[in-house]
Amino acid sequence: MQTSQVTAAELAALDDQLSKRFIDLDPAGYFIIYLDREAGLICAKHYSNTINEKGLACDPETGEPLCVRGGVQRTHTTLFTGRTAKELGMKITEAADPCPVTRYDHALYLGREFVRAELALLSGQEYVQD
Repeated sequence: MQTSQVTAAELAALDDQLSKRFIDLDPAGYFIIYLDREAGLICAKHYSNTINEKGLACDPETGEPLCVRGGVQRTHTTLFTGRTAKELGMKITEAADPCPVTRYDHALYLGREFVRAELALLSGQEYVQD
Protein backbone atom coordinates (compact mmCIF):
# COMPACT_ATOMS: atom_id res chain seq x y z
CA MET A 1 0.00 0.00 0.00
CA GLN A 2 1.44 3.33 -1.05
CA THR A 3 0.70 6.46 0.97
CA SER A 4 0.65 9.96 -0.40
CA GLN A 5 3.05 12.46 1.17
CA VAL A 6 1.69 15.98 1.44
CA THR A 7 4.13 18.85 1.80
CA ALA A 8 3.85 21.75 4.21
CA ALA A 9 3.62 24.08 1.21
CA GLU A 10 0.65 22.13 -0.18
CA LEU A 11 -1.14 22.28 3.17
CA ALA A 12 -0.43 26.02 3.46
CA ALA A 13 -1.82 26.54 -0.06
CA LEU A 14 -4.96 24.58 0.89
CA ASP A 15 -5.47 26.71 4.02
CA ASP A 16 -4.88 29.90 2.02
CA GLN A 17 -7.54 28.84 -0.48
CA LEU A 18 -10.02 27.93 2.28
CA SER A 19 -9.42 31.32 3.95
CA LYS A 20 -10.81 33.03 0.83
CA ARG A 21 -14.27 31.46 1.14
CA PHE A 22 -17.27 33.56 2.12
CA ILE A 23 -18.67 33.10 5.62
CA ASP A 24 -21.46 35.05 7.28
CA LEU A 25 -20.32 37.34 10.07
CA ASP A 26 -21.16 36.46 13.66
CA PRO A 27 -23.82 38.88 14.95
CA ALA A 28 -22.39 38.41 18.47
CA GLY A 29 -19.17 40.17 17.47
CA TYR A 30 -15.57 39.55 16.51
CA PHE A 31 -12.19 38.99 18.18
CA ILE A 32 -8.76 40.52 17.81
CA ILE A 33 -6.22 37.89 18.88
CA TYR A 34 -2.67 38.65 20.02
CA LEU A 35 0.07 37.38 22.31
CA ASP A 36 1.25 38.82 25.60
CA ARG A 37 4.64 37.12 25.60
CA GLU A 38 5.78 38.68 28.89
CA ALA A 39 2.78 37.17 30.71
CA GLY A 40 2.82 33.98 28.59
CA LEU A 41 -0.79 34.50 27.46
CA ILE A 42 -2.92 34.24 24.36
CA CYS A 43 -5.29 37.23 24.40
CA ALA A 44 -8.57 37.75 22.58
CA LYS A 45 -10.33 41.11 22.70
CA HIS A 46 -14.03 40.77 21.90
CA TYR A 47 -15.84 43.59 20.10
CA SER A 48 -19.61 43.76 19.70
CA ASN A 49 -21.23 44.51 16.36
CA THR A 50 -24.50 44.31 14.54
CA ILE A 51 -25.02 43.00 11.02
CA ASN A 52 -26.96 45.21 8.60
CA GLU A 53 -29.26 44.13 5.76
CA LYS A 54 -26.28 44.01 3.37
CA GLY A 55 -24.40 41.60 5.67
CA LEU A 56 -21.90 44.22 6.81
CA ALA A 57 -20.61 44.45 10.38
CA CYS A 58 -21.70 47.73 11.94
CA ASP A 59 -20.88 49.66 15.08
CA PRO A 60 -23.83 48.97 17.42
CA GLU A 61 -23.68 52.54 18.76
CA THR A 62 -23.66 54.41 15.43
CA GLY A 63 -25.03 51.85 12.97
CA GLU A 64 -22.14 52.73 10.64
CA PRO A 65 -20.29 49.92 8.83
CA LEU A 66 -16.97 49.00 10.45
CA CYS A 67 -13.79 49.52 8.45
CA VAL A 68 -11.98 46.31 7.60
CA ARG A 69 -8.56 47.97 7.60
CA GLY A 70 -8.12 50.17 10.66
CA GLY A 71 -10.16 53.32 10.89
CA VAL A 72 -12.20 54.16 13.97
CA GLN A 73 -10.75 53.07 17.29
CA ARG A 74 -13.25 51.00 19.27
CA THR A 75 -13.23 49.76 22.84
CA HIS A 76 -13.45 46.02 23.32
CA THR A 77 -16.32 44.62 25.37
CA THR A 78 -14.31 41.85 27.03
CA LEU A 79 -10.70 40.68 27.20
CA PHE A 80 -10.26 36.92 27.35
CA THR A 81 -6.86 35.39 28.16
CA GLY A 82 -5.50 31.88 28.44
CA ARG A 83 -2.22 30.06 28.75
CA THR A 84 -3.27 27.52 26.13
CA ALA A 85 -5.67 27.43 23.20
CA LYS A 86 -7.90 25.03 25.11
CA GLU A 87 -8.03 27.19 28.24
CA LEU A 88 -8.89 30.29 26.21
CA GLY A 89 -11.52 28.46 24.15
CA MET A 90 -13.19 27.10 27.28
CA LYS A 91 -13.30 30.56 28.89
CA ILE A 92 -15.07 31.91 25.82
CA THR A 93 -17.46 29.04 25.05
CA GLU A 94 -18.13 27.58 28.51
CA ALA A 95 -17.54 30.29 31.11
CA ALA A 96 -18.73 33.47 29.37
CA ASP A 97 -22.40 34.25 29.83
CA PRO A 98 -23.69 34.92 27.31
CA CYS A 99 -21.29 33.15 24.98
CA PRO A 100 -19.85 35.73 22.54
CA VAL A 101 -19.80 33.20 19.68
CA THR A 102 -23.07 32.24 17.96
CA ARG A 103 -21.86 30.60 14.74
CA TYR A 104 -20.15 27.23 14.37
CA ASP A 105 -17.86 28.48 11.59
CA HIS A 106 -16.75 31.33 13.86
CA ALA A 107 -16.03 28.89 16.70
CA LEU A 108 -14.03 26.67 14.35
CA TYR A 109 -12.04 29.66 13.09
CA LEU A 110 -11.30 30.81 16.65
CA GLY A 111 -10.14 27.35 17.71
CA ARG A 112 -7.73 27.19 14.79
CA GLU A 113 -6.42 30.69 15.49
CA PHE A 114 -5.96 29.94 19.19
CA VAL A 115 -3.88 26.85 18.33
CA ARG A 116 -1.78 28.89 15.87
CA ALA A 117 -1.28 31.54 18.58
CA GLU A 118 -0.30 28.91 21.14
CA LEU A 119 2.27 27.40 18.76
CA ALA A 120 3.71 30.87 18.10
CA LEU A 121 3.86 31.56 21.84
CA LEU A 122 5.72 28.30 22.48
CA SER A 123 8.09 28.60 19.53
CA GLY A 124 8.84 32.31 19.82
CA GLN A 125 7.57 32.88 16.27
CA GLU A 126 5.47 35.86 15.27
CA TYR A 127 1.70 35.44 15.39
CA VAL A 128 -0.49 37.21 12.83
CA GLN A 129 -4.22 36.56 12.95
CA ASP A 130 -5.63 35.13 9.70
